[in-house]
Amino acid sequence: MPFSVEEFHDLVRLLEERPEWRRELRRLVLTDELLALPEQVASLRAATDQRFQELARQVAELAEAQRHTEEHIAELADAQKRIEGQFTELAESVRVIANDMGELKGESLENRYPTKGFAYLSRIVRRAHVLSADELTTLVEDAVDSGTLSDDQAKDIYAADVVARGRRREDGAEVYLVVEVSWGVGPDDVMRACRRAEILTRTGVTVIPVVAGRWVIPEAGWLARRSQTWQLTDGSAIPPELTSVSSS
Repeated sequence: MPFSVEEFHDLVRLLEERPEWRRELRRLVLTDELLALPEQVASLRAATDQRFQELARQVAELAEAQRHTEEHIAELADAQKRIEGQFTELAESVRVIANDMGELKGESLENRYPTKGFAYLSRIVRRAHVLSADELTTLVEDAVDSGTLSDDQAKDIYAADVVARGRRREDGAEVYLVVEVSWGVGPDDVMRACRRAEILTRTGVTVIPVVAGRWVIPEAGWLARRSQTWQLTDGSAIPPELTSVSSS
């Protein structure tokens, strides 16, 4: 029999009044999948909320870890600056120590010449004799008194490491040697020897510039060979003409 509108409205009213009837009607009308959908949506929402909370926690942990990392980087940067500063100080200390050691070694080498100068310089001249302070003073002051040398030039001669005289091997003529001594001979040593030799030449004597040390750096060797300066090193004497002379 046909279902009238009035009867439909009556059915709606009854369903509104009887919730249990509505549940039964849904069970009959809807499929199991549709009935389970609200529960699935609720579960999905709960899982989503839980996942979101987990992600939020991980993001917070990452942010904290990043903050610690940035702090560590800043600490490392400060530590690196301190290390660099300490390294600079250490390098400067090593440089000062090296310079001091070089000066001490140079002074030690210089101190050998007053007593052993004849042995070293005999490679260049015969009858080598290191001038005493009195001998050098007499030579220089006589030149100052005669106006041949100025006071500044006299001071420059007095600053020479060694002044000696001897007989030139080639012809036996008397010559003087102005010697600059350094543990490692550099260009400055060569230039000082040449300058002081030129000044002493003004007193009327023949002078040979000499540099002496444990070794001669290449630049100084090149300059010595071209400025008529002898080089004295352990075991050999090298004249400006580049011919090596045995120390026997």
